[in-house]
Amino acid sequence: MAELTPEANRAARAILRWSVRDLAEKAGIAFTTVHRFETTGTATETTKAKIVAAYAAHRVEITNGNGTGARLLKD
Repeated sequence: MAELTPEANRAARAILRWSVRDLAEKAGIAFTTVHRFETTGTATETTKAKIVAAYAAHRVEITNGNGTGARLLKD
């Protein structure tokens, strides 16, 4: 599994057109936790797993090819 970075997180949110608050709600975590991760890169592995699971439930995958990002999976 690709590492969730702040940049990949912002890319995934953009694909889904989610705000920080939308992601927090979908992942079941606090808004401040998402904000802190995006600004400092600091989050527990449990928090990152919840974020990744929220994206996966909406067919978005975190990628680390030539850089870091996200992509929408096809059906």
